[in-house]
Amino acid sequence: MSAKKQVTSIALVTLSVLLLRIYSETTANLSYVVIAAYALFGRKNAILALTMSWLVTMINPGLAPETSLGAIGRYLVIFAAALSVLIRSRFVSSWQMNPLTASTLGLGAFIILHSMIFSPMFDVSILKALSWAIAIITIFGAWTGLSDTERNLTNKILFIGLIGILALSLPLLILPQGYFRNGSGFQGILNHPQAFGPTMALLGAWAAGQSLGERRPTWLALGITALCLVMIVLSEARTAGFAMVLSVAAAAVMATLISGKQVTTVLPGLKSRRFLVVAFCVVTGAIAIVPMLMSVAADFITKSGRIQAGGLLQVYELSRGAVIDAMTVNIRQTPWQGIGFGIASDPLLMSVVRDPILDLPVAASIEKGVMPLAVLEELGIVGFVLVAGWLWVLFRLCARGYVGSLAVYFTILLSNFGESVFFSPGGLGMLQLVLLGWAVSMGLKKNAVRSAAS
Repeated sequence: MSAKKQVTSIALVTLSVLLLRIYSETTANLSYVVIAAYALFGRKNAILALTMSWLVTMINPGLAPETSLGAIGRYLVIFAAALSVLIRSRFVSSWQMNPLTASTLGLGAFIILHSMIFSPMFDVSILKALSWAIAIITIFGAWTGLSDTERNLTNKILFIGLIGILALSLPLLILPQGYFRNGSGFQGILNHPQAFGPTMALLGAWAAGQSLGERRPTWLALGITALCLVMIVLSEARTAGFAMVLSVAAAAVMATLISGKQVTTVLPGLKSRRFLVVAFCVVTGAIAIVPMLMSVAADFITKSGRIQAGGLLQVYELSRGAVIDAMTVNIRQTPWQGIGFGIASDPLLMSVVRDPILDLPVAASIEKGVMPLAVLEELGIVGFVLVAGWLWVLFRLCARGYVGSLAVYFTILLSNFGESVFFSPGGLGMLQLVLLGWAVSMGLKKNAVRSAAS
């Protein structure tokens, strides 16, 4: 099937799924079944199915009804995608497993074993660990198993899909549904400003990476980068804003240092006239409206004045201080074994939703900021070291790609300093895992090219 026909079929499937999701509660539940069936038809389908699952799960409740079986539906999609990738993997035919998959499987096995031994709610921890491990291994297996042509096509589809979310959100700027959650932060077509902001940060970092990494960046990439920053400010998702800006800057610096080449060689977009024109317009415009920008920045940092503080550190303390304090107490009490994977700092406050048939804990949401502290609290020192080592391996792989893959990797990590969702594939974490798989695959692809050349 040609690329054009594939894009058309994917667009039709996505449209059908969205119509099912917004029509009624019954069809909303059915949308997960359609996505799961779609996942069975290939690696690319599995990646896109997991992304669709994230979208229908995170859709704005002001636009679509709640789902009664959404939690079960998410698991159905994950297992369907896993089956699709597994039957097409080399592991099935020759029992071979690449080091990336093996290390990820090892980390997942550790978390599951840890949950069985130390978690006070072991069924909750085990199911969370299983869903995360299966999701991330499936994503890595799907991305690394794609041919160059399929990978490039999947890249474009995901990038265009995120732009589509941005475009569909714009009309809601003047409608109350766009501010459905709290009446202040813009959430677009997603269910929370703290979901919309990080999503725009990921799209913005990806677009910025394209702008810097190409000799002639497209007007689309440059425009999307700027527009994402505006959307993040409107969402009041402060961590997402800082994550995007700092990640792109850090990726540019790290890519230059790692390569040992000149800045303009690693970041050819800096010499582009288009980039310089956009940069000049942004800087000139910013200088012309400095007072307005200062007011916008103050509102952004203080969430429209709802948080009163004298500086960024104070704002962060007021926003996340109580959560951090609770985690710190647990870390001091159980530094080595932790409190259990996916368990709230106070387990008694957890609301666990179980399915009526098997009594399995299909949903047990918790709220934690600062992912490193959350990992240390839940998995203890040993688990923290293992997760840190695994993330270091992923960093090295992403650094072999290009500045865009590194920018996305950093954005994922820094976004989790405001809300720890990396190990939660049932929500925003799923999109982060899908794009992490893309970033890692870019590094693996480039490394394979180098190995072939040598």
